[in-house]
Amino acid sequence: MSIFRPFKGFRPQKENVNKVASRPYDVLNSAEARVEVEGNPHSFLYVVKPEIDLPEGVDLHSQQVYDKAKSSLQKLIDVGMFLQDDKANYYIYAQTMNGKTQYGLVGCSGVEDYLNNIIKKHELTRPDKEEDRMNHVRSTNANAEPVFFTYRDNAKIDEIVAEVIKAEPEYDFTTDDGFGHHFWVVNNEKHIENIQSVFADEVKYQYVADGHHRTAAAALVGSERKKNNPNHTGNEEYNFFLSVVFPASQLTIIDYNRVVKDLNGLSETEFIKKLAKSFEIVEKGGEEYKPCCLHNYAMYIGGKWYSLTAKKGTYKENDPIGVLDVTILTNEVLEPLLDIKDLRRSERIEFVGGIRGLGELKQRVDSGEMKAAFALFPVTMDQLMDIADNNLIMPPKVTWFEPKLRSGLVFHDLEYVRYNKYK
Repeated sequence: MSIFRPFKGFRPQKENVNKVASRPYDVLNSAEARVEVEGNPHSFLYVVKPEIDLPEGVDLHSQQVYDKAKSSLQKLIDVGMFLQDDKANYYIYAQTMNGKTQYGLVGCSGVEDYLNNIIKKHELTRPDKEEDRMNHVRSTNANAEPVFFTYRDNAKIDEIVAEVIKAEPEYDFTTDDGFGHHFWVVNNEKHIENIQSVFADEVKYQYVADGHHRTAAAALVGSERKKNNPNHTGNEEYNFFLSVVFPASQLTIIDYNRVVKDLNGLSETEFIKKLAKSFEIVEKGGEEYKPCCLHNYAMYIGGKWYSLTAKKGTYKENDPIGVLDVTILTNEVLEPLLDIKDLRRSERIEFVGGIRGLGELKQRVDSGEMKAAFALFPVTMDQLMDIADNNLIMPPKVTWFEPKLRSGLVFHDLEYVRYNKYK
């Protein structure tokens, strides 16, 4: 079964959480981050986007940037923005979006579980991105941001969470995007013991939902430190990394859509005619159309919306990858009709998170920037876990989770020793 253990978290004092908490490192660029921290020297963005405290144009992967992350984290501790809990706790981090709240447990997952495939993945990682996150962990000596995991629902964990959240949360705030963030400290020893034992005895796998590169980086740094420590015992903090684990039934995957720059020499009429071989096509006109179910797509082209429904024979019901709508779109449209064969590298296709809405797709086509847009029905959690359980890899840009985890609510120090003098 799986490792999930409590830890002595470093957390902002209650009155400082709104100053410290920030968006994660990978949802905004350096220029956007510079704007976001204006007037707030205590934002955690200085730790996760450290280049914003250096001259513009700095090499984002230079040691200077990673050193700045280290000093920025130390500065937040030195000025009292963070204090370390006296004992190892779990935490509950809940998020509210559109009236729905999802409750995640915050703790530390195991490096060995990642290496032994107890932590299941569904995406490929890139070595350059792994190395970037590894350098950040090495330099800060911390897991600054949590990874976003899920697990198959467990009634015992649900009961513990329900009991803890009866109390007032430690942090409770709403961000500019309208999402609510709620945070409890789980310091009851019985609850701590029960959570750890349920994961050890009943939770067979943890699944990466979001954060494959951070997960890989944490595991690789842990392995690195194990190799370099002749007195390694397995209990060192580098053997564990910060994660937030949510029950699968509470999570919703948002659609991840596609826009293409050209029709590979085809006219709109010719393109639609060729689509009819693989799809039942219904013209919807100028009114926005959202896919209704699996294997149904919305296409926007030439100022009109269309419903496309994949015909039988265009997908394999018993193939976890072949049955995905992104696979059908690639096999029946992108590759044969548009000659887009490498989704990771082609400059003729871009990907748009469903959080931006159908209006974003329409705008990009109407502006002339793109020629056509395809909106997809979201992948289900069952599909994601089925793919991971079969040790398969999803095509690129399939899953989009919202809301994103806020950074700076708690971080995990890899040694505990370095910061003790600041307590």
